Amino acid sequence: MSEKKLTVEEMYEAQPHHLVRNIIIFAIVLILVIWSRSGIDFNGVSQGVKIAQGTIYGLVHPDWKQFTDMTETGILYLMFQTIAIAILGTLFGGILAIPVSFLASNNIVPRPVAVIFRVLILLIRTIPSLVWALMWIRVTGPGAFCGVVTQSICSIGMISKMYITAIEDLDTGILDALDAAGCSTFQKIRCGVLPQLSASFISTVIYRFDINLKDATILGLIGAGGIGSALVIAINAMRWTQVGAYLLALIIAVIIIEYFSTKIRMRLAGGRQ
Repeated sequence: MSEKKLTVEEMYEAQPHHLVRNIIIFAIVLILVIWSRSGIDFNGVSQGVKIAQGTIYGLVHPDWKQFTDMTETGILYLMFQTIAIAILGTLFGGILAIPVSFLASNNIVPRPVAVIFRVLILLIRTIPSLVWALMWIRVTGPGAFCGVVTQSICSIGMISKMYITAIEDLDTGILDALDAAGCSTFQKIRCGVLPQLSASFISTVIYRFDINLKDATILGLIGAGGIGSALVIAINAMRWTQVGAYLLALIIAVIIIEYFSTKIRMRLAGGRQ
């Protein structure tokens, strides 16, 4: 017997209606917006407009002499330092995240152990990178080393979360087949685990490097090395041509690195290593 075909009006009438629920949700959101507004003190944007105008002027008329300055205050040195901070922070974070992520995976270790390490990862991710930098700068002092330590810790939080997803999606059938063939633990890891995880791990590390490159500039604002410190000094002194030169260098570096990292991730996603 063929099923009766419903008309559009009958289908519309048959679907559940949640008018009351939607009204309550809208009222709650509206109350939260009104309540949040009470905590905001708006004093105008005159100073902000002045800074924005100066920044735009600096981007249009950058100080090109900064690009040929080979001293420690020149753009080339500061940019290389910023990139070096991002590379080392990502590398250390990516390596340290491997054991943490395995110990936080339910299909690798007992659930209580996995919960403990998942809580650890959550605590790391909860604290913003600027707060980590402010804490570590008291230990290491200002400089690039503080930026590396901060980015390493922050990278563990995000990379571990991505690693866990890849680990829990492992095809255990391959491991069972290797185990039945009499392979040792090392052989199972070498032939059954690493081929499944390597592309995902590398893609995650590259993605985190993109983030760390931008964060390295922000960390420089509080003295954690890189071009950020020089940028904030130039802004405070209203040397807009220098500000434009620093921003232009950052834009060029981010575009170049974004282009190559995207190409690499696409090759990994396509299965070509």
